Amino acid sequence: MRVLVTGASGFIGGHLCRELIARGHAVRAFHRPTSSLRLLADLPVEHVVGDLTQPESVESALEGVEVVFHTAALLGDRANPAQHYAVTVEGTRNLLMAALRAGVQRVVHTSSAVALGIPPGPPRANEAPNLYLMDETHTWNYPPERWPYAYAKYLAEMEVQRAVALGLDAVIVNPTLVIGPGDHYRRTRSIIVQVARRRLPFITSGGLNAVHVADVVQGHLLALERGGCGERYLLGGENLTLGTLVATIAGVCGVPAPTLEWPAGLLRALSLPLRALEAYVNLPVEARTLALAGYYFYYSHAKAQAELGYTPQYTVETAIREAWAWFQGER
Repeated sequence: MRVLVTGASGFIGGHLCRELIARGHAVRAFHRPTSSLRLLADLPVEHVVGDLTQPESVESALEGVEVVFHTAALLGDRANPAQHYAVTVEGTRNLLMAALRAGVQRVVHTSSAVALGIPPGPPRANEAPNLYLMDETHTWNYPPERWPYAYAKYLAEMEVQRAVALGLDAVIVNPTLVIGPGDHYRRTRSIIVQVARRRLPFITSGGLNAVHVADVVQGHLLALERGGCGERYLLGGENLTLGTLVATIAGVCGVPAPTLEWPAGLLRALSLPLRALEAYVNLPVEARTLALAGYYFYYSHAKAQAELGYTPQYTVETAIREAWAWFQGER
């Protein structure tokens, strides 16, 4: 089968290319001319240089393609909302419309768990942590200007649904925080590197879900084979408090875990003024992220388990160990 992978030079895209080739598929790797190709260097892929914002390059990349894995998107919150919209939303629209015209059999769209919005507010003082689990029925519920990256991912999913209504066979996957070897675009921004270098001097309340990149890749392949057209599937791993995650990272990296805990409410209050400083100061955590301090981003992947047969095989600690070993080798 001939497969096009957009964002092929990225973390998920690179691992996906490797697994597809191992399964005997012909892989066409779509990436920008400036992309780092270190994850593809030893792979027999067909390179196609292009840009999602340039429809003509997308059209030519789809010639003879049967399946598309669309993993490309603009990362992070430091880009402005217009950039996120142009790449993640309009770029997705360009790809989907071209896939319809090309007669592509199926598109697997890589979204993100953050496209579901945010959980109920953080617990008040002396309350137990909020154990609410978000699932695929949860939808966007946060001011778009406060989280441009996540809102763009949500809007890109709406483009997928519009394409499905026009007759495209497409399925959506929503990974949580993906950890593992090969995350080269986050070599300095990764929470693992921040903790290892002792640049994270404090922790706060809140939690998240983390998953090994190998499990996310398997989830993509299961979605291709078994996913329902127009459906979305959360690809998660373990729900952890921030304190547990940071302590695990510190233990793997052999450094003391931070013991100072800042009140989540204070960090949320500081997020706006810190955004003005972000252009001049290299903060260990993005200022927009601080606005969500105290929230518990816990997810259920029960739907993916029931409908796809998705069952994570790796622990978060294993993902951290492999990621840290890779980061050390990149020095």
